[in-house]
Amino acid sequence: MSIISEAFNAWRECRAEYDDTLYALFVAAEEATRGAMLNARGREKGIDPFSLFMGNQTRALAYASEELIEHWEKHPRITFAKFERAWQRQREAELIEDAA
Repeated sequence: MSIISEAFNAWRECRAEYDDTLYALFVAAEEATRGAMLNARGREKGIDPFSLFMGNQTRALAYASEELIEHWEKHPRITFAKFERAWQRQREAELIEDAA
């Protein structure tokens, strides 16, 4: 397998784990807020609550309910970039451990 193929496979694996993590964070927030995840502006615009967990934090905060913002204070949103860095560090640690 080429280095590029290995890199793409690793990226796909990381992305799949992030998607699973994101969904779990969404479900936990939905339970914690009892479904009150959007403020009036977000409901009026028809914002998908799941979209608040991805991308721009400014947008997420603009449409998030007070309950969701409080939830994020205890359980912060995680961007893909941050998740990817942590995932890579864990993967490198596992490779070092396996080589030892």
